[in-house]
Amino acid sequence: MMTAPAAHYLLFVEASIEPNQAGTWRFVLENVATGESFSATDGEAIECHERLELLAVVRGLESIDHSARVTLVTKSRYVNRGLKRGLNDWRANGWQWERFGRVVPVRDHDLWKRVDRALNYHQVDCRLWQFGGEVEAEPAVEIETPVESVVIAGPRRGRFTLAAEGFRRATQAAASLGDALMPTSLAG
Repeated sequence: MMTAPAAHYLLFVEASIEPNQAGTWRFVLENVATGESFSATDGEAIECHERLELLAVVRGLESIDHSARVTLVTKSRYVNRGLKRGLNDWRANGWQWERFGRVVPVRDHDLWKRVDRALNYHQVDCRLWQFGGEVEAEPAVEIETPVESVVIAGPRRGRFTLAAEGFRRATQAAASLGDALMPTSLAG
């Protein structure tokens, strides 16, 4: 019995906290095959940048109504490390961990549990991406079709890092990388 391959999405997430304002999270979900995208943004009365970024991940993953392959692109080391290193241990230890000799609940365990539930449906590959202009561009990956190397310049500090122009450039970079991220069995 053959099954259809799971849809592949790129999920870009970000969060911002402006002084004297509520925090803002945002995600953009793009279908790699069709190029269709969906985005959402909202403000929350949360003053923790990491929690806002994690909330964007949760909302993005929960917006996909069928099983999918998701490449999560984030600049948050907190989200990246949690997905790659912490999640399995936290689940096994009842969402608690040892901190300075005391067993305490995992920070943001309510959101991490939602991410864990989403992983029952989605295969998520987390990529840490620096959107700032200080990071040098890595050389393009050698593949059969040439891929144009794209450098994404970041706007001034304190503003949304994926403003309209920055997001346009990130989407172009993702489109360029789309073929590189596609399994070789589907590339033909």
